[in-house]
This record gives sequence, C-alpha cells and structure tokens, in this order.
Amino acid sequence: MNMKLPAALLFLGLMMADGPVTFAQNDAARTSPATSSASAAAPAAITAATPPEDLARAALAAQGGDRFKQLKSLVLIGTVELYAPNSTQSLSGKFALVTAGDRARIDVTAPLLSFQQIFDGQNSYSSLPNMPPLPQPRTFGLPVLLRFDQPGYKVTALPDVKKRRGFRITDPDGNATDFYIDAANGRLVNFVTERNGYTFAVENSKMKEVEGVLIPYSFSWRLEMKQGAGFAEYRVKDAKLNQAIGDDVFALPN
Repeated sequence: MNMKLPAALLFLGLMMADGPVTFAQNDAARTSPATSSASAAAPAAITAATPPEDLARAALAAQGGDRFKQLKSLVLIGTVELYAPNSTQSLSGKFALVTAGDRARIDVTAPLLSFQQIFDGQNSYSSLPNMPPLPQPRTFGLPVLLRFDQPGYKVTALPDVKKRRGFRITDPDGNATDFYIDAANGRLVNFVTERNGYTFAVENSKMKEVEGVLIPYSFSWRLEMKQGAGFAEYRVKDAKLNQAIGDDVFALPN
C-alpha cells in the first residue's frame, strides 16, 4: 500500500475539518447583532424554488447557527480505516483530531502508518517526509460556508443530486467549494473542492448534535488523483467542544 497517499488524504482532511473553529473568534467579532440573530433563526422550508443563498443559510443554521460560528475548540477521537488508491484492503487505526482557533492537529496510530500532522495557523508540519503542498484552509470547505454572506463571496446554484440540494460558494480569489444538503432538514451531506489536479470530497453519513452544534460521527474523506481515489473512513467515539487547549498542542517540532 502506498503510504503517502493516505497520509496526504488525512492532511488535506485536517485542513477541511478545522473550518468550524477557524473563524469562530475572528468572524464572530465582525458579525453585527442583527446578522447574528438572523443566522440563528429557523430557516424556511427548503423547496425546489429555494435560492442558493438561502440554501447556504439553511446549511449554516442546521450546523448550529451562532453556536457553530462561536465554537472555540473541537476534539474528535475514534477509529479510522485508510484505503490507498485501487485497493480494497484498508489499514485500521485510531485517530485524535484537535482544532482551536486557526490551528489544527491530527495524530494517527496504525500498523505501518503512525504519524502526526500539525497546522499552527501559519505553518504546517508532518512527521512523514515529502508531503505534497496544500492550499490554505481558509480557501475551501466549511470556512467558506461560514463566510458565504461576506463581501466578495458568491453563491450560485448547482443541479440537485437525488434529494440533495446543491450550491457553490466561490471566495474572492475564485476558489470554489460545492455543497450538497439534505432537502428535508438542511443538514450538510457532502462537499467537494478541486485543487491542483485533485478532487477532495467529504461525505457525512451520521451526525449528532453536541451542545447545539452538529458534529459528524461517521464520515469519509475521498482524494481523487491520477493514481486513483484514496479514502479515509472515520468513526468518532468521543467529541468534546470548547475545551481549553494549550498552545503546546500545536507547537511545531524543531
């Protein structure tokens, strides 16, 4: 099994996963009381005529609204199955994912593939050599959903997929993420972005509300490259929100 591809998948997923926390402090401070109240209000029923901006608003409300925006830290602990491209055999392991502010860390322990990856808000570190360069986490995924109504962001419609309503959010620099939500409740089912010749997708299969915030308890990350598609399938056993996280957790090794 090619170890570098599952590791790249995990690291890219790490960047995607820290979205709920990354902008909690900065964006909440810029949100006016009127805007804050509106984001917490129950969204209107989703229909075939619901415009894309309202789909984004419904997705944000389903994630927890203001509680989601103000999330200060998130710790997820559980198990992971890693699949290299064109392989049906997985590596089983354990993971711990920690995010706080604009920082994130993941530790994975598995046979033949135990490693640590850290993003301290400006720089990244991987215990594995030759990791491919990755885009800034602010430019795709959940951080984009958090900022969809800010100046310079554009929300456009996408064709529906089965019972999932789709919309695209493009940031001021032209980076796009495609989101698909459950039309019945507005919950985010999956989102996809394309960068530097690869496609990265997140699929949520089981969600739980924890302290008013919707947390994925069963989800997968998919990385499509020329070599094929690699997968990481996660099962969360414990989730902790708004815990005090020491700075040393995100310190980069010398």
